Amino acid sequence: MSIDVPHRLASLSLSGRHYDIGHGLGRHGAALVHSHLVKTHAWATVMALRHHDRIRMARSLVEERYLQYLQELLGLADGLGLPFDEVFAWNCRGDVWAMAPDGCTTVQIPGPFPVVAHNEDGDPGLRAGCALASITPDQGQPFAAFVYPGSIPGHTFAINGSGLVLTVNNIRSTLAGDGLPRMVLSRAVLDCATIDAALTLLSKAPRSGAFHFTLAQAGQSRLASVEFTHTNCSIAEITNPAVHANHLVHMEMASEPQIITGSSCSRQERGQNIFDASDEPPAPLSVLWDQERCILPIYRAQPDDPDNENTLATAVFKIGKDSVNWAVYDRAGSVARFENTDLKIATM
Repeated sequence: MSIDVPHRLASLSLSGRHYDIGHGLGRHGAALVHSHLVKTHAWATVMALRHHDRIRMARSLVEERYLQYLQELLGLADGLGLPFDEVFAWNCRGDVWAMAPDGCTTVQIPGPFPVVAHNEDGDPGLRAGCALASITPDQGQPFAAFVYPGSIPGHTFAINGSGLVLTVNNIRSTLAGDGLPRMVLSRAVLDCATIDAALTLLSKAPRSGAFHFTLAQAGQSRLASVEFTHTNCSIAEITNPAVHANHLVHMEMASEPQIITGSSCSRQERGQNIFDASDEPPAPLSVLWDQERCILPIYRAQPDDPDNENTLATAVFKIGKDSVNWAVYDRAGSVARFENTDLKIATM
């Protein structure tokens, strides 16, 4: 199987102050934001809520706790040439709107050397403005992450300078509340040195919206699955091969109200069926590139996708004794677009 896409995933390298990094991200994504994003229903929906009390509270909390990421957002707005309140609201989109875009599927394969793999699903109209960014702040961890135009890093898939791997899935919770934006929390995880530090951050912080994280780290055999909402945070150790398709699946989160789209339900069911049908875990790409269900497949390339999402990139992270071997693909059936040798991240 080979699926052609009109654009190859770009690479981007940024360093300096947090404001400078945000500004560079803004300049990179400005053309797509102005030609596409600001004309979408999603943008209009969030902009109608940009003066919401929840966003005002979120800004106050970010100013109090994470001034460095506020600087990234200020730089992002200036680089995009858009008002700060609009850009800040867009980066709070999942905290004020349950149907904010971005789907995603994560494969979790435990063992002495675990594997985490991830389909990043988002608005196909943003494809040309996405990039794999290698970022080295003056303060904080260096990292490589998939970035969307108009958004700060951290809410997709990434690896940081301590060999911490994270993949993030959208959760469409219907009970968000006052707290830190989920995208600022995910950006903060990129600055964590260990899995335990990330787990403490996510479980203790005041949270507004909901996300799912898979966390792994060079030199460790553990795989952590984290589902959090405004009110609850569930942490599970992955002991059997599993898939997570952007809705709450932990038993202790069963009572949390959420929206599960048809695609999300289908991808979860199909992915788990693939694992259940095999005595040995299949290759992660064979799961993430699966299109057996032609209407609602795991690998999403349909122009009429009901969630208006397509798979924009696939990442595979193989956790080693003292390093992480990772690769990023920008189309199904292709060779890797980027590998760990292409973008230098100093893992443990």
